[in-house]
Amino acid sequence: MFTRLREAIATIRERDPAAGSAWEVLTCYPGLHALVLHRLAHACWRARRRWLARFVSQLARFLTGIEIHPGATVGRRVFIDHGMGVVIGETAEIGDDCTIYQGVTLGGTSLTRGAKRHPTLERGVIVGAGAKVLGGFTVGAEAKIGSNAVVVKPVPAGGTAVGNPARVIAPAAVPASEAAAGRNAQDGAPARAAFCAYGITPNADDPVSVAIHGLIDHAATQSQRIDEIVAALERLGASLEALQGTDAALLDLRRLSAVIAGKVDGVTVES
Repeated sequence: MFTRLREAIATIRERDPAAGSAWEVLTCYPGLHALVLHRLAHACWRARRRWLARFVSQLARFLTGIEIHPGATVGRRVFIDHGMGVVIGETAEIGDDCTIYQGVTLGGTSLTRGAKRHPTLERGVIVGAGAKVLGGFTVGAEAKIGSNAVVVKPVPAGGTAVGNPARVIAPAAVPASEAAAGRNAQDGAPARAAFCAYGITPNADDPVSVAIHGLIDHAATQSQRIDEIVAALERLGASLEALQGTDAALLDLRRLSAVIAGKVDGVTVES
């Protein structure tokens, strides 16, 4: 018990630059308090003291603002940062070294009693503030869930999910540390990738946003090209009014293209 408590305090001091002394973490971090009380509630749940387990869970919710069902399974070195409004359902499973920020919901979409209704977070998952992970699927190791994302389907290991509904925007690849199966000599935990607060990763743009910006850029390019064509026609002595009603076949498109490229009669077209 005390070993896990020391691990939890060390984890908080590692991942939160605002954390001061171990005493400050022990006395002032509701995420730590919620997890300690959850260990007690979970033990009661496993011992089939269901009412007592729920009572301890409700007490923890009252004191910390974090609601963890006593049936949920929580691994080691889990950090719930700030924590207000976090809801973790009965069949949720949280692996070692996960980080969960405020307002996160690990919820279920099925009403089948006894079924796996809530998500499983594998080792090292980061869930950003306000994210909703809904369903009995698995979020792979070292995956990241962006703030306010709504995840309703599995996320592969190493992926980053953003948006509503969430889309995977980073290549799904198992980190090199996992592939090498490196081990930390001190606590036996697998080597971890660099920590990304709130699930933010560099150069991880939403693909829909990228596509929209590409269309906007393409439209701007087409508009510029049309202006060049109009300028070339005017240089040839034609006007848009004169061309109205003219058979398009009569236009010398090759000559027009050459004029635009600045190769005819010494005409140069400014872009």
